Amino acid sequence: MKICVLVKEVPDAAVEKRINPSTGRLDRGGEKNLNPFDTHAIEAAMQLKEGGALSIDEVVAVTMGPESAKRALTKAVSLGADRSVHLSDDALAGSDVNGTGYALAQVLASENPDLVLLGQQSDDGECYTIGAVVADHLQMPSLTQVIKIDVEGGALRCERQAEYGYDTVQVELPAVISVGDAINEPRYPSLKAIMGAKKKPLETKAAGDVGIEAGRVGYDNARAHCSEFAAPPAKAAGQIIEDEDTNETVEKIVAWLDERKLLA
Repeated sequence: MKICVLVKEVPDAAVEKRINPSTGRLDRGGEKNLNPFDTHAIEAAMQLKEGGALSIDEVVAVTMGPESAKRALTKAVSLGADRSVHLSDDALAGSDVNGTGYALAQVLASENPDLVLLGQQSDDGECYTIGAVVADHLQMPSLTQVIKIDVEGGALRCERQAEYGYDTVQVELPAVISVGDAINEPRYPSLKAIMGAKKKPLETKAAGDVGIEAGRVGYDNARAHCSEFAAPPAKAAGQIIEDEDTNETVEKIVAWLDERKLLA
């Protein structure tokens, strides 16, 4: 049995998010890291493998991105994945969610996994739908917001968060499951795992290697284009009232609230 985990390289949480005005896309300059939500998917895969209820031969990390995305795969392998696959091609640049989901599905189809796991969202685009898009292309059942996975026979019994509470769903394999960050506490990689990650197999594939049609990916073929972004206006400095005289301070605060019609 094989588990594939979709991972993504995203700007580090400390990097201020900016839109590139010339492309209308996120500026991905600066420090980058493995999407933190995907670490929960890797941990879920490792717990299933180590649990012994399923006979899992390997866990494979899969990503789509530029050359730098290999660092996200290296991190994924240090967290337990056995090997990784990097889909990288200039023709894929600027793909929207539909194009990205299609391209990733083509890679996954070549791997023929029994289970696909991924984080519920990415830390940059905040997109919750990529798992469903991938599942649709693979013609597999899809679950989202999953916070617990139990093995029952050859199926998975999953608990997922919903607006009204929780759902418990049994899903037959193969399936695509997006996990929430409440599902587990990701492990920290050991020094030995970090050092050994670079020696584990990493396969790089171009669009043509997995049968991706050029007319279905890339910026020019995206179904959604974003434009006319602008930075929010700078906020005016707040007013600081020094409490030298309590009565005077109270009068100033009341006057400030009254001026803005904030008093009942």
